[in-house]
Amino acid sequence: MLKQQNLGLQLLAGVIFYTTIPLPYIDGLDFRRVARLAPVVGLVIGGMVGLLDTGLMYLGMPVLTRSAVVVGVWIAITGGLHLDGAMDTADGLAVGNPERRLEVMADSATGAFGAMAAIAVLLFKTSALTDITDYRWLVLMAACGWGRWGQQLAIWRYPYLKPTGKGALHKQAIASYLDLLPGLLLMLAVSGLLWWLNGHNWMMPVVMMIGGCAIASLTGTWFNHKLGGHTGDTYGAVVEWTEALFLCVLTIF
Repeated sequence: MLKQQNLGLQLLAGVIFYTTIPLPYIDGLDFRRVARLAPVVGLVIGGMVGLLDTGLMYLGMPVLTRSAVVVGVWIAITGGLHLDGAMDTADGLAVGNPERRLEVMADSATGAFGAMAAIAVLLFKTSALTDITDYRWLVLMAACGWGRWGQQLAIWRYPYLKPTGKGALHKQAIASYLDLLPGLLLMLAVSGLLWWLNGHNWMMPVVMMIGGCAIASLTGTWFNHKLGGHTGDTYGAVVEWTEALFLCVLTIF
C-alpha cells in the first residue's frame, strides 16, 4: 500500500524527482507516487522555459537563437533525464537481436544511433519553435504536459520489462485508467485555454487536444510494438518524442 501524503508534498517530490530545480530537502518525502503528477511537473517545466522565452523576446533576441537557448535550458532543467532515455532506446532498437536490446539499453555508453536520435529530437524542437510565433509559452507548457501524460499512458497500458528500477516504481503508481484521467483533463483544459486567449478561435485548441492525445498515445504504442513492453528508458523516449512531434505538428497550423 502506497503511503499517502498531501498534494503539495507529492508535487514537491515530483519536481525533485524529474528535474534539477534546487529545492530544500524535506524529510519523509514519498517518491513512489510521483508519476501521478508527471503532467503537472511538465506544466511547471513548460512554464519556466516559456517565461524564459518571453523574457528573451522582450530583450530583442532573434527567434532562432531564442529557440535554441530555450531548448538548451529545457534540457538543463530536466537534467537530460528523458533525453538520455531516448538515446538509450535508440541504441537498443538498433540491435538486430531482440534479446540483446535491453542489455544494450542498460549500457551507459552512447552509440551512434543514440547520438543521432538526440540530434533529431533537438533539431525538431528548435526548428519547430522557430516557426511558432504566437502563444509560445502556452505551446511549451502543452508540449511538456502531453509528453508526460504519454508517459503515464505507457506506464499503465504496457508491461514493464525489468524486475526492478525506477520504471517499476511508476508501474505501482499508475495502476488504473482512473489514474490517467486527472492528467488528461488537465491537458485538455490547458490546450483549451488557447480558445479563450485567441478570440474563441477553435482550430488551434482542437489541434492541440487531438494532436497531443494522439501523439502521446502512438509513441508509447510504437515502442511497445518494437520491444514488447517498456522500461524507464522508453518512458523517457515517449516524453521526448511526444514533445518534439507535438511541436512539429503545430507548425502546420
